[in-house]
Formats: sequence, C-alpha cells, structure tokens
Amino acid sequence: MNILFSLALLIHFSTHFYGHCTTDNLQLGAQITLAIPGPYMNGFHAPAFVLETSQPVPSFRAGLTVEALEGKYLCSFDVFLGDFKVWSSSHLSQFFTSEKCVVHLTWDGDLRLTGHDDQIGWRTATYGQDIKRLQLSTTGNLVLVDELNIIKWQSFHFPTNVMLYGQRLNAGTKLTSLPTNSYSNYSFEIHREKLALYLNSGTFKYSYWEFNPKKPENISFIRLATNGLQIFDDNNHKMAQIPSKRLKLLRFLAIENTTGNLGFYYYAMTTKKFEASFQALRNKCDQPKFCKVNEICTFDNKCSLLNTKGSLGNFCQTSRGNMKEIQHVTSILRDENKKILNTTKESCAGSCKKDCTCVGALFTSEYRECYLYGEIRGMKEVNNFGEVTCFMLKGLEGEKNGNGLKKWALILIVVVDGVVLVVCLCGMGFYMLWKRKKEENNN
Repeated sequence: MNILFSLALLIHFSTHFYGHCTTDNLQLGAQITLAIPGPYMNGFHAPAFVLETSQPVPSFRAGLTVEALEGKYLCSFDVFLGDFKVWSSSHLSQFFTSEKCVVHLTWDGDLRLTGHDDQIGWRTATYGQDIKRLQLSTTGNLVLVDELNIIKWQSFHFPTNVMLYGQRLNAGTKLTSLPTNSYSNYSFEIHREKLALYLNSGTFKYSYWEFNPKKPENISFIRLATNGLQIFDDNNHKMAQIPSKRLKLLRFLAIENTTGNLGFYYYAMTTKKFEASFQALRNKCDQPKFCKVNEICTFDNKCSLLNTKGSLGNFCQTSRGNMKEIQHVTSILRDENKKILNTTKESCAGSCKKDCTCVGALFTSEYRECYLYGEIRGMKEVNNFGEVTCFMLKGLEGEKNGNGLKKWALILIVVVDGVVLVVCLCGMGFYMLWKRKKEENNN
C-alpha cells in the first residue's frame, strides 16, 4: 500500500479552526485525530501539522505524529523547525497506543494526548487555570495562555535535547538526548560553576566535556544568541560566551543522540539544511561511544581491542584483582565522585583494588589526580610530552597465580635439568677413574 496515499485516508480533523487547516493557535475544545493502521507497518510515519508560524522559511510547525517503533505505534505531539524536531511530548515519556492518536484541548484548559479507549498518555495538567488557547510563538515556544495572554504552561520549561534561539535555561536545567538503549543517554547540564556534557550509563555518570568561565561569579542562566552561547551571572551580566565559528544566524543548539556531541546550528540557504557552526567534540576519539567497551581509540581514529584478560569480571563476587599498567593511554571520561586528589600512582592502584566496583583507574602526574572507573569506555592514545599518564586495568587474581605457576614450573625444570647434568658428569667421572685403575692393575 502506498504510504502517502494511506496518510490522506488516515488523517481526520475534528477542530474549531473556522475553515482553516493550519493556524498559530488552537481554541478550547479543539480536537485532532490521527487514525492508526490496524496491522503493523514497518517504517510508518504520519505527521499531521495543525499549527504553523507565519515567519519566513523555515517556519515552526506543530502537530500530531504517529510513528512505527519496535513493533508498536508511538503517539506524540511535536514541534518542528522546518523538518527538524525541536520538541516532543514523547521525549521523556513515550506513549504507545492503537487505533487512534488524539490531541485535545479540553474545555477546562487541559491539553491531552489520548489513544485507544480514551487512555491518557500525556497531559499538561492545566485544567482550572482559565486557559483560553494553545499558541505556537515565533520562537518555537508552545504555550497555553489565559485571556490576558499570561502564560500558564510552556514547552520551554520542559526542554528535550534542543535549545532554541532566544531560549533561556537557568542553572540546574539540563538537556537530554534520546536513550540509545534502555540504560544509556547523554546530557548537557548547567551548573553554577560550569557547563558540562555527561554520559549517563546505568549507575555511572561521566563528564566528557566541560566549559568553566573561571570567574568569581556563579552562572545564573544561559541564552543562545545569534553568534554564540551567552553565559550570565546573578546580576544579569554576561560573564562569558562560547562563540560560533561562522558568522551565521544561529537557530538552535542540540545534543546529537548517537555521538553525544554538542553543536550550534544555522540554516544554510544553499543546501536547505541545518549545518553546524560549532561542535564541542572535534575528534571522533573524543566521542564517548565511538569505540565499544574495552576498546582504545588510536591516533588514526580507529578502534583497537584491549586485551583485558578477565577485567570484565564481577570483582564483588571474587577475590581482589591485580592492576596492569597501560602507558600513553587516557580516558576522556571523568567521574568527580570517584576522584582522588594529591595521590600517587601506587595509592591510585590500591584504591581501585579495594573498590570491588572499580575495573580501572587513571593517574596523571601533573595534577596528582586519580579517577576510578566502573566500566572501560572512552579510552584513547595520547602523547604525554613529559606528563605521566597511566591507565591501570584490574585483572583477576587468577592471572597472577597463573604467572606464578609458570615461573615455578620454569624453576623446577632448571633444577631438575641441573641435577641430571650433575649426575651424568659424576657418573662419567667415576667410570673414567674405574677404567684407569683397572688398566693399571692389568699392567
């Protein structure tokens, strides 16, 4: 079945647009329904745009989306800048349904996503607040306002992996990528003292890029301007800026879902696409997941398997491991909660050996710092140039015992061979003396 032809049959509108198919606002009681096909259709993707701003291309659009995902249908309400998704109701909480996907601005002011049997999958919970309409602003902010245009709810307060031009994010806020699996994702977090990118993997949280203004003032908020990311203090004074590399009008900032890279993007009129004018990670080896677990990223941006010999074992259920040094290798990952200051390489190794969750440790001589790791990822080759950077892997005690047995076997072989040689020499000497004495007696 032709999917484009199917969309024309599946989309059904029941709205109060007064004759318009798209507008920049929805009034109370507006309801849009997108039908979902019965059998699962791999690759099915049906958007139904109902809101659009009047600015030049690319403009902001918002509407329902039904997407086939892992054998089910995902229902969401999304905001797009051109063809790029900048906000989604399903970013942190996905809603799967069947038969239909409905967005409804109820008469009491609650914006809802419902599905089969009117099951509620997402809502703004703004009922009883005198809401009058849903509006899409020229900045891409989806807002619910009252009769005096006072904002009661806005999508800018629920950021996803995108920060739009003109948007303001306060300290304590973070952007998050879509999870690459059930336990791993990236985040861009705004702290009082720095901006940082993190890899969140299970119970572990590692930073892999930081921007520290090195000012006595604390960060209050950040804002994406036309030429870069501006950082402000508590007095609303700009204290620092991460500049764009090109003199282009920036439209948004985003975390890339697969690489974890942070980029500033502008719209290229020649290619009709969004292109990056700044990227935090310039090298593939600086991407946390460019190489797999227990692989090292080499100087030529290739991944080389690390011979761990048991370092993936559960050290909380076995004897303590020994440490194996790997010179000229570092890790781009840092865990401030697993950081030890003013220490030595030997103490660093000892700390990892005592911690059963530790599978590796990084020691740098320049700052005498030690970092402990719960998984071996983000490792790459480095040129030290005088600084001692040593990565130490924990191996099972069995490795050490095995090496000991080999040494004892070698010693035993040497001893036995020596004894045999001595016995042979003594025997030959005794035989020569006996023969000589016999000859003398005969004479």
